[in-house]
Amino acid sequence: MATGRARVKTIRPPQRYGPEFSSQKTWALLEPNIREILNHNAMNLSFEENHRYAYNMVLCKEGPMLYEGVKRLVKENLVKLANEVIIPKFPTSGASDLMHKSQEDEALLKALRRVWDDHKSSMYRLGQILKYMDRVYTKGAGVPETWEAGLELFLENIMRGPIQVHLITAILDQVQFERDGHVINRSAVKGCVDVLLGLTTDDKGTNLYKRDLEQPLLAASEKFYQGEGDRLVETCGAPEFLSRVETYLEAEESRTQHYLSRLTAPALRNVLYNHLLTAHLSAVISMPTGLNSMIESDKIEDLERLYRIFTLVPEGLSTLKRALKDSIAGRGKEINRISLAIDASEKEAAATRSDLDPDAPKGKGKEKEKKRPQNATAQTLTFALQWVQDILDLKDKFEAIWKQAFKKDREVESALNEAFESFINLNERCSEFISLFIDDHLKRGLKGKSDAEVESILDKTIIVFRYITEKDVFERYYKGHLAKRLLLGRSVSDDAERGMLAKLKVECGFQFTQKLEGMFQDMKVSVDTNTAYRAHLSKTTPPDVDLSVTVMTSTFWPVSYIVSPCNLPPPLLRACQSFEQFYFARHSGRRLTWLPSHGNGDVRVVFNKRTHDLNVSTYALVILLLFESLGDGEFLTYSEIKEATGIVDNELQRHLQSLACAKYKVLKKHPPSRDVALDDSFSFNADFTADLQKIKISTVSARVETGDERKETKDRIEEERRHQTEACIVRIMKDRKHMKHNDLVNEVTRQLASRFQPDPLVIKKRIEGLIDREYLERCEDRKSYNYLVSLILCLPSAYDWLTVC
Repeated sequence: MATGRARVKTIRPPQRYGPEFSSQKTWALLEPNIREILNHNAMNLSFEENHRYAYNMVLCKEGPMLYEGVKRLVKENLVKLANEVIIPKFPTSGASDLMHKSQEDEALLKALRRVWDDHKSSMYRLGQILKYMDRVYTKGAGVPETWEAGLELFLENIMRGPIQVHLITAILDQVQFERDGHVINRSAVKGCVDVLLGLTTDDKGTNLYKRDLEQPLLAASEKFYQGEGDRLVETCGAPEFLSRVETYLEAEESRTQHYLSRLTAPALRNVLYNHLLTAHLSAVISMPTGLNSMIESDKIEDLERLYRIFTLVPEGLSTLKRALKDSIAGRGKEINRISLAIDASEKEAAATRSDLDPDAPKGKGKEKEKKRPQNATAQTLTFALQWVQDILDLKDKFEAIWKQAFKKDREVESALNEAFESFINLNERCSEFISLFIDDHLKRGLKGKSDAEVESILDKTIIVFRYITEKDVFERYYKGHLAKRLLLGRSVSDDAERGMLAKLKVECGFQFTQKLEGMFQDMKVSVDTNTAYRAHLSKTTPPDVDLSVTVMTSTFWPVSYIVSPCNLPPPLLRACQSFEQFYFARHSGRRLTWLPSHGNGDVRVVFNKRTHDLNVSTYALVILLLFESLGDGEFLTYSEIKEATGIVDNELQRHLQSLACAKYKVLKKHPPSRDVALDDSFSFNADFTADLQKIKISTVSARVETGDERKETKDRIEEERRHQTEACIVRIMKDRKHMKHNDLVNEVTRQLASRFQPDPLVIKKRIEGLIDREYLERCEDRKSYNYLVSLILCLPSAYDWLTVC
């Protein structure tokens, strides 16, 4: 194997100048070579030779001569390029054709970029041969290096005077040309924008783009979009306006990404936001094709765009929330017209009833009777159910919009809830109507529905329940309706009843549902009691009537059920006495009050053609038994029936109407009519017949309160609220011992808000009452109170609320 030594080639440093060195001769040799470099004819030049020339001049202390000479040559070249390449591309002043004008602008931009690229290339090559000058001379002399000096020369000789004016104008024209819908050469604009971004004008690094182009660009944009915003509002509908705005936003974003500086994007967006959105938010959202029209037509895509665009500006979301509230309020006002219709119907019915005076002339009374509204109660109930259903439908509509279009925005949800709560509570009977709606569904509306459908209906009802502020009013109505369902066995689902109760407990707490749960417990205990009673009867002589009893605790069930006068016939009376003996033998110290108004019974009636088993209310049973001993053709007057039964007028009229005027007419009314008057008479309808053997005769509905009953209910609620307010004050003061007046009022309001919204003046009166009874004392500053006693405050109708005191 052959071996050898490798030869290493070394680069020798430039030779030092000798005594014969002349800076003038050296520059004379270097100058034409620099010109060739600037003219891009450096193919045949020697890099080492030119580098040595520059090296020797710097070494010979002729750096200033070299530096200034290079600058002069570069400047001459730039002036030459400006005159030969750029200035001839200046746009002609009389050009009227937009396309021609755009082409001229594009040519100017390309020319400037070509000069820029030429200059950068030349300066790069010069920098290679002048490295020693940049490393030694420029640092010592404190002057810019070759590259920086070249940028300054370009800035001074190209980016000044007419060239700068025409360049800025051309860029702005190209942007506007594209905004008008035309196509431009984006690369040409980007090339010049890059030039402006690469040229700094001061020590802070401010570039030419920031100083000379950005502000005119923003001013032109502001002028354009201000006029465009006004034009769009006048000529476009809301959906088109929003679509155009979105297009403009996307277009400006594209410009800043592709050929303008990204640093301009925020300022440019603000221009669009201010003149396209902020200035026209209210006008757009209130257009005939605005928010209301979009909601009415379920234009989810347009609503989504509206939300997306409006949330771009600070005022947008608040404007949208206000418009949504107004939209819901307007729809709620239409729904509440139902309540006004109900009140008008009830007033008309009440006026007609007052005209039906038995002492009035007979002809006049009959004429009024014919004009009396038919089925006023049933019509009122229909209105009430429709009112709640309309709210549920409206809630479903806005719930879907909130989820799909508004992206489940929590602020929007809060605005929707406030709007619903506001218009629902404008209806003074909202609590009654919601309870009626629940009552109707739990009695018949859930038949044939799956568990999921039942759960959905109950959940929707609870949503509406959340909006009412007077939950104690709802509790009173719900308790009454629940009592009727339980006592009359009309509930279609015990699971649904308990599910509704569980939901109410979650919403309002244990105290709200304590009595309601007690009602269910009474029904369960009654089943066991009846079983024991039947076992007892099997060992003794049973009464003639088979009796089933529901024992109710008076504190759990509505107060209005306590007194229900009725003269029971002897067979029923003996059955009741039998049960009382059994019950008192098992429970000492208790008292039973019979409530026949909520019972029912089965009775077998023999008619001429057929015998039927009738299921009727206890009142109707008592009435029917009066006709047992009457002969054919005999009748009883209304007054005689009332005296014999002892039933109050409103209940007696309802049950007589059920027996004589409804579908199954087992009694005859004289004279025949749909309603019962005080001067009517009744006889047994022996010719009655029906297809079914067993018939259920339902009582005419009276589930909606009359005006007088509603006033009585309101008075009772106000009384209970007074007790609850006092109990709450005592509970708070017992815990705090000392509180200022405003703090106490605020705390009482907060704690009672789950049941009702207390009036501060009422709270103040309750405080005064407690001071008079020496539960509290007023401090010397007259602005705070002390707790005095540690007693349990037992107030009527509020015991369950006061157990913590």
